[in-house]
Amino acid sequence: MSKPTDNPADPFKKALAEATKVMADDPELTVSYSVDPPGLSADTMRLPQVSRRLTKDEILLARGTADSLALRRRLHDPTVADRYRPQGQMARDLMDAMETARVEALGAEHMPGTAGNIDARIASEARRKGYDQIRQPQDAPLAIAAGYLIRHLATGRPLPPGADNVMGLWRGFIENMAGERLNDIPDLLSDQKAFARFARDVIRDLGYGDQLGDDPDDMEDQSEEDAQQDPDEDQEDAGGEQESESEEAEASPERSQEQEQDASQAQVSMEADSDAEEMDAEELPEGEAPHEPPPPAPYSDADPTYKVFITQFDEIIGAEELAEPAELDRLRAYLDQQLEPLKGAVSRLANKLQRRLQAQQNRSWEFDREEGILDAGRLARVVANPTTPLSFKVEKDTEFRDTVVTLLLDNSGSMRGRPISIAAICADVLARTLERCQVKVEILGFTTRAWKGGQSREKWLAEGRPPMPGRLNDLRHIVYKSADAPWRRVRPNLGLMMKEGLLKENIDGEALEWAHRRMVGRPEARKILMVISDGAPVDDSTLSVNPANTLEKHLRDVIAMVERRKAVELIAIGIGHDVTRYYQRAVTITDVEQLAGAITEQLASLFEPDPRKRARIERRRA
Repeated sequence: MSKPTDNPADPFKKALAEATKVMADDPELTVSYSVDPPGLSADTMRLPQVSRRLTKDEILLARGTADSLALRRRLHDPTVADRYRPQGQMARDLMDAMETARVEALGAEHMPGTAGNIDARIASEARRKGYDQIRQPQDAPLAIAAGYLIRHLATGRPLPPGADNVMGLWRGFIENMAGERLNDIPDLLSDQKAFARFARDVIRDLGYGDQLGDDPDDMEDQSEEDAQQDPDEDQEDAGGEQESESEEAEASPERSQEQEQDASQAQVSMEADSDAEEMDAEELPEGEAPHEPPPPAPYSDADPTYKVFITQFDEIIGAEELAEPAELDRLRAYLDQQLEPLKGAVSRLANKLQRRLQAQQNRSWEFDREEGILDAGRLARVVANPTTPLSFKVEKDTEFRDTVVTLLLDNSGSMRGRPISIAAICADVLARTLERCQVKVEILGFTTRAWKGGQSREKWLAEGRPPMPGRLNDLRHIVYKSADAPWRRVRPNLGLMMKEGLLKENIDGEALEWAHRRMVGRPEARKILMVISDGAPVDDSTLSVNPANTLEKHLRDVIAMVERRKAVELIAIGIGHDVTRYYQRAVTITDVEQLAGAITEQLASLFEPDPRKRARIERRRA
C-alpha cells in the first residue's frame, strides 16, 4: 500500500514535470513550481504554483504554461534567434511574440493536445491583464496582437475572448501593412531561419524597420565574398614573394642572411612602435576621445566599488502583477482578519497621529498689529484709558511643508508570520491616516526572486564560477503603493505580503538606495523615508562567494550617503534586531505588537515644530 502524500497536488506536479521533460526532449531539465513569473533559464523551467486545492483553473494554467515552455525548449534555437534579433525594444517584442506563436503553432500541428492547454494559458493571461475591457487599439499591445494573429493564421483556431479582442483591434492594420506576406506563414513554421526573415519583413512593414539594425544575411554574404577573394590574393602575393626570395637566395647566400637580419630588426622596430603607440594612447591630450571605451558606471552611488554580477534578472514590479485580482482580494481579507484583534489599539494610535499632524496645520494669530481684525480681548484697556490705541490681530497659517513619506518594508523570509502581518497592518493604517492629513505615502517592499541565487547564480555557474562576483541573486523590488495613487485603489495590494513563497532573501543596501532615488525625484519639499527591517542584510548566494561583510558594508555606505546628503530624512525601526548600529535615527522593538506605536511616535515626532521639543521627546522615549 502506497504511503499517502502530505500535499494532494504533489502527484499532479510530479506527473506534469515528467511529461514536460519528455515533450521538451530534455531529461536533464529541472521543473519547479514558483510564485515567480514562469520562464526558462539554463536547465530550469519555472511553472505557476499549484495549491493544495488543485482547482481546474490552476491545472489548466500549469499544463498550458508547461506545454508552451516545453515546445520553446524543443523547437527554438537561441543561436538563430540571437542572430536575427532586432536592436530596438519594440521590434524585439514583436519578434519574440511571433516566435512564440511559431513554436506553439508547430507544436499544435504535431501534438494537437497542446493546443487546448495553451488556449487555457492565453485565456488566463487575457483575463489577468483585462484584454477583454480594451476598446481602443492604442491601449492594446501591438506585439501581443501580432503574436495572436500569427498563431490564429497558422492554426486556424479561434482565440479566447480577451485575446481575440486584442487581435481584432490591430488585425486590420497588420493585414493592410503586411499585405499578402501573411499567406506564407504555414509554409515557414518548420524553418526558424526563414520565419525570422519573414518576421523582420513584417516588422519593417509595420513601421519599425529603423529598429532592426543590420541585416545578418547581408553581413554573411559580404563576409563570404571577402573570404573567397582574400585567400587568392594572399596566395598570389605570397607566391610571388617566395619565388623572388628563393631566386635571390640562390644567387647570393650572403644577401639572404642580410635580409633575415633586416627582417628581424624591422620586427623589433614594429614592436617598439606598437609600444610607443600604446604609451601615447594612455596620455591623450585633452579633447580627444580615448581608444578604450570608458569604464562602466558604478552600480552604487554610495560605494563605486560595490559589485553586482548581473542585473538582467532584477525586477521592479507592482504588487498587482504578482497575483491575480481574486487572490489579492482573498489575501487582503486574511490580512483584515489579522487586524481585527488590534483594531482598537491601532485606531487610537491613528487618531493620535492625525491630531498631531493636523495641529501643525491649524491657524494662529499675530496680536498688537496696527491693522487687521479688532482684538476684542484688549478693548478693556481702551475703556480704562481712552488714550490707549486700538489693538488689532491678523490670522496667519503655520508653515506646513508639502510632505511625502515612504515606508520601505523588509519582505525577507525571517519576517514570515506575525512580523510581516503587523508590518502590513501598520502600513495600511499609516497610509490611510497620512492621506487624510494631505501627506502622500509610498509603500515599497524588497526581497529576492529566488532562494540561493536564482538565475544570476545559474549564469555564474555556466560561466565557470568567476571569483568575487559581487551580489549574486535576482532582486525583486515591489511597489505596493506609489505616492500618487489613492489608497482606495491599491488597498488589496498589501495582502500580497501574506502570499506563500513571496518572502525570500534581503539585500537592504540596494533596496534603500532604490527607495532614496525614487524620493529624491519627487517634487515635495519634505521627504521622509522609514525602513522597517528585522535584521542585517542576508543572501546566502552572495555571502558564500564574497567577503562576509559585503552586503553589510554596502548598507552602511548607503545609509551614510543618505544621511550626509540630507535630501531625505531617514528613520529605521528594527524588529527584534538592533538597527541603531546602522542608522543615526532608529528605534528597536522586541515585540511586534509595539511596531504600530513605534511607527506612530517616530512619525509624529518628526512633525513637531520645535526641534528642541522633538529632541526632548526622543530622550524621554529612549
